[in-house]
Amino acid sequence: MSQEDKNIKKNSIKDKLSTIKYNCDIKSHLRVNQEICKNCQKRYCTYICPAGVYSYDDEKNVLNVEHENCLECGACRISCPNEALEWEYPSAQNGVIYKNS
Repeated sequence: MSQEDKNIKKNSIKDKLSTIKYNCDIKSHLRVNQEICKNCQKRYCTYICPAGVYSYDDEKNVLNVEHENCLECGACRISCPNEALEWEYPSAQNGVIYKNS
């Protein structure tokens, strides 16, 4: 195993996520039906997202969305049993910039 491979394995997911670049769109490409989310007991989106885009504010009873961190993987949309999340790609020239794209 090369030294580079050893270093990669030592990095946490947060370390790896910090290397990703974004062109943030002002308008979110993620839309949430807050009324549906208020009644959700599971809140899968808050822990399925690898980038931590979603967090639930129990005090205000709302789902917070930090779209600028989105990796565009679609896991949130797939995991929501109530179909409360609408997801689309960011507008042209915006969103995550992967190393080899």
